[in-house]
Amino acid sequence: MRTQHRPSPAPARPNPWQWLRYAFGGRLPRGLSAWVLADTTRPGWARRHLARSVVQLTPLVVACMFVPVGAAYRLTAALGGLLVGLMYSLALMVETTEHRVAKAGYPAGTAARLREERAERARTARVEQRHPYRVDGAGSFD
Repeated sequence: MRTQHRPSPAPARPNPWQWLRYAFGGRLPRGLSAWVLADTTRPGWARRHLARSVVQLTPLVVACMFVPVGAAYRLTAALGGLLVGLMYSLALMVETTEHRVAKAGYPAGTAARLREERAERARTARVEQRHPYRVDGAGSFD
């Protein structure tokens, strides 16, 4: 018998102030731990990570705009700071999300394991869609 993966109901979401604190690396209340795990493992987790990074870099970009030099220098500094910050954010994305999950009370490696399980389910679904005669692994590719 084949079991279907049913998504769990959406966990409670943080309010805007809690999310802003979370975006800057703060810990959320224990009641929002399920949301943290969902935020770091659902499809689009990398996009959400980059959005948090942009929020973190916003004060730097704004500060660059008030340095008393020419506009071209200010724009170059702001854009350069943003790009370098996003590069580091991308380079450390997996570690950062694992740290967020650990702060929420989950064992280290939980987010990566859940993302890998989701990717494996997606790969299996693609194979089954391409080869519909295969039911529960029965059949042959020959």
